[in-house]
Amino acid sequence: MLSLLRAIVSHTPTRRAFTLAPLLGDAFATQLRPYSIWSKLVNGATREGELRVFLVAGEVSGDTIASRLMQGLQDLSPVPVKFAGVGGESMRKRGFESIFPMEELAVMGLWELLPHIVNIRRRINYTVEAAILFQPHVVVTVDSKGFSFRLLKLLRSRFVQSNYGPLHIHYVAPSFWAWKGGEERLKDLRHYIDHILCILPFEAQICNLNGLPATYVGHPLLDDASSINPLLTVHHLDPSVMVSESEKQEHQRKVEAFLKHNGLFPGSNIVTLLPGSRLQEVRRMLPIYAETMQLLKKSLPDLSCVIPIAPNRQVQSYIDKAAQSFPVSTVLIPGASLEAKYIAFNVSKAALCTSGSAVMELTLAGLPCVVSYRAHLITEWLIHFKKKINYISLPNILLNTKVIPEVLFGDCAPENLVKALREVLLDKKVQEMQIDSAKKIVRMLDRSMEQQKEHADLCHIRSPGYIAAWTILHAEKKLPLNKT
Repeated sequence: MLSLLRAIVSHTPTRRAFTLAPLLGDAFATQLRPYSIWSKLVNGATREGELRVFLVAGEVSGDTIASRLMQGLQDLSPVPVKFAGVGGESMRKRGFESIFPMEELAVMGLWELLPHIVNIRRRINYTVEAAILFQPHVVVTVDSKGFSFRLLKLLRSRFVQSNYGPLHIHYVAPSFWAWKGGEERLKDLRHYIDHILCILPFEAQICNLNGLPATYVGHPLLDDASSINPLLTVHHLDPSVMVSESEKQEHQRKVEAFLKHNGLFPGSNIVTLLPGSRLQEVRRMLPIYAETMQLLKKSLPDLSCVIPIAPNRQVQSYIDKAAQSFPVSTVLIPGASLEAKYIAFNVSKAALCTSGSAVMELTLAGLPCVVSYRAHLITEWLIHFKKKINYISLPNILLNTKVIPEVLFGDCAPENLVKALREVLLDKKVQEMQIDSAKKIVRMLDRSMEQQKEHADLCHIRSPGYIAAWTILHAEKKLPLNKT
């Protein structure tokens, strides 16, 4: 263990070239750099010649968010940035070395956690020791609230008797608005979190009212939107979005190549399946999806499906094996490739997905879908008892209406999924309603970014990852270390 931790500390950071100019314009990009030296965080890092960031992501969506944050910090920091912590494939592509496989933390559900609780406690303690040895200027945890909050609380308690203590940032606010007593729990978080980065427009104000400093940095969906051709998103339906002829031709070429390479036929009934990013939920959901496709094929003989696979090695191995006996023609797409995933959405007529961040990706793509979810019976009962909202998928929550069909818990059976999917596949009005709602949601997120007065210095940046990085570089430690 000690040899690994020493390796983390001794790792020499490499300085990436400043790549923000294409997003901002050279003058604005240059103007941003001096601002960050106003914070104590960056002043301290400047004196030491590097900014040390201990970064923890516990699941695939958090890994993607963290990788974009890494890029933002590297581009905006006036000194080289050194990273350590826990991460996945997207972070590894940026040179990050995880202290243990992120997949060990990808457990969801209350009852489902019990078999893993000893190992997770061991990993929390291991991560605390790694962070202390690394001596970070800032610790950033991304989502995965169960692991993240226990880690931050332990770290804060370890530094109570010391003059040293890193800034604590949590990225992606917990869904306090979804659960009974959720807002009350925010008051406890302020004792070990200095600042929280919110991805929904209404969250920051509520956090601040409860004494927890917070900033709305934008939904990660907006980073997806800026990274791919607008013809792969609902943006192409907006008359104000200009798409050049060369972009149209390139898009058409890539779509045709995708269809040809995977043996798919344009206009056929292609359904995207998104069974989840954690092994436990994929094991639960994929067999249900297979039965659903078997039943649906009876009325749609040309049915085929596409499965974008989350960048999780365990999930990849499980789906690879399961696909060999799938009842319909199945194409597997590496989930780490953002463009390939959105092209898969583009050629599909509908999607069946497990509740989670994938629902918002389908919203951006404008692909009509059905949301499903199963868990252990005890977990499902606890969700029913504790929830205070009527819907589980974020698009329905934001619009406060059931635009996307939700087939959940005991109702999540192949017969019910077939019924919901047939309606989405065959009813034009249902399709149009979902597409119109998708446009509203994406427009809502776009406008909420434009209206952020606290980001006046970043008014030309559309990237939540960069805004989050800028916010961290300006954050101050609000809390005394003797709070526990």
